[in-house]
Amino acid sequence: MARWADVVGNEAEFADEVRKAFDAYTHKTIATLRKDGSPRISGTEAGFVDGDLWFGSMPGALKALDLLRDPRFALHAGTGDADTASWRGDAKLSGRAVEVTDPEAVAAVYRAWTGEAPEGPSHLFRADLTDVVLTTLNEARDGLVIRLWAPDGGLRTFDRK
Repeated sequence: MARWADVVGNEAEFADEVRKAFDAYTHKTIATLRKDGSPRISGTEAGFVDGDLWFGSMPGALKALDLLRDPRFALHAGTGDADTASWRGDAKLSGRAVEVTDPEAVAAVYRAWTGEAPEGPSHLFRADLTDVVLTTLNEARDGLVIRLWAPDGGLRTFDRK
C-alpha cells in the first residue's frame, strides 16, 4: 500500500495529471462492497492534504458502514462528458480506506481540506493506495493511453485501440 506522497515522489508528472483530474470537479464516485459482497456506487468528495488522499462521509452512511466492514474501495474522478476532441481523461484509484477517529486529527484535515472543521460527527478516511490509473486519448485521439501506477510495479503504460 502507498500514500499519495509515494505517487508524487515516484512519478511527479503523472501524479500532477491525476490530481488535476480529481480537482476538476467536486464530486467523485466511490465503489464499496456491501455486506453480501455486491458493489455499491456512491457519490463522495475527496481531497489531498499533507501527502494523503482523504474522503469523508456523513455519520452512519452506507458507504461508510461498507468501508468499516471491508475497507476495499475504488474512487473515480471523471473529467466531464465532453466530446472526444476536448476530453482530458479519467482518473481512478483503488486501495483500502483507513478511518481516522481522533477528533483533533479529523478537524485538522477538514480545516486544511475545506477551510473549516465539521460541525458535527462525520467519518473521515485516508486512502492506502494499491493502484492509480489515468486514462487519456493518444495524440491522434483514436485510441486510449492507460497509465497505471502501483507501489510494487511503478508506472506502466498500455495503449488500446
